[in-house]
Amino acid sequence: MQPIDKNFTPVEYDPQYILMVNQLKKYFPIKGGMVGKTVGQVKAVDGVTFNLKRGTTMGLVGESGCGKTTTGRTILRLSGEKTGGQVLFNGKEVYDLSTKEMRKMRTKMQIIFQDPFSSLSPRLPVGEIIGEAVREHNLVPKAELNDYIDQVMDNCGLQPFHKDRYPHEFSGGQRQRICIARALALNPEFVVCDEPVSALDVSIQAQIINLLKELQEKYNLTYLFISHDLSVVEYISDTVGVMYLGNLVEYGTTEDIFRNPLHPYTEALFSAIPIPDPEAKMNRIVLEGSIPSPANPPEGCKFHTRCAHCMERCKHEAPVQKEVEPGHYVVCHLYDK
Repeated sequence: MQPIDKNFTPVEYDPQYILMVNQLKKYFPIKGGMVGKTVGQVKAVDGVTFNLKRGTTMGLVGESGCGKTTTGRTILRLSGEKTGGQVLFNGKEVYDLSTKEMRKMRTKMQIIFQDPFSSLSPRLPVGEIIGEAVREHNLVPKAELNDYIDQVMDNCGLQPFHKDRYPHEFSGGQRQRICIARALALNPEFVVCDEPVSALDVSIQAQIINLLKELQEKYNLTYLFISHDLSVVEYISDTVGVMYLGNLVEYGTTEDIFRNPLHPYTEALFSAIPIPDPEAKMNRIVLEGSIPSPANPPEGCKFHTRCAHCMERCKHEAPVQKEVEPGHYVVCHLYDK
């Protein structure tokens, strides 16, 4: 049983949003001692809040270990129980659903994993991988299953004769298409794309990104797109969230975030984007030190140990989210009025 957070205020469902995440927390216990007693907690997700409109894409960026993937998995209820907060999908609290209700919900919420090879069973042919969940959830009559799988594969750029082949017989790009087909076969409304192109060549990345955009337009899909590649995020996303050590430090439309990054961490991230001009000088902002441990985050602002603009209050007082311009939010003391 998790302790009640006295500072938590539930939000009311707004129909314009397919997903509403409010102060979401996910902590993992640290065990120690002879009897495996809990001696601490890893605060992987520590109060993340954002809303996602139907048919749009939100990019989630940040350093490795900042909690991006855990956020996606916690939203889908794939990491056990949440520690705190609220996840509303089409107005329903995901963590209040019974096992039977959650089973139905699974078809509406899917995930595309980072590594296509390890997420595909090596013992099953592609047709079985794609059709397994369709058959399990009785989405189409048995007589129409083969034709349905052919249609899904065709939508994802795969040929019907690929059905009898095994994952090891495909290239990395084709395997990722199989993963996309497996997710889309259930007619989802919301898909978490967990770095779906990071393991692929640049030319193949472009093909997969364009495929995701085409499928989004065709089926009105909503994506949470997790990535390290800022140029990919800029291309595919409508809104962007920047994560640091379990917190969302900046959130806004893609245009606002890339045109006018407000948080010092966002500025440092964006300064590392390569400029396609050998004559242009890059004003790279190099962050000092390494990212602190999520098991023992700094007091006050979590970024103050690496921030060039650190003030005395940053060391003791945690900043709150502020709307600096319409729809553009930042968590930083620099913007306190």
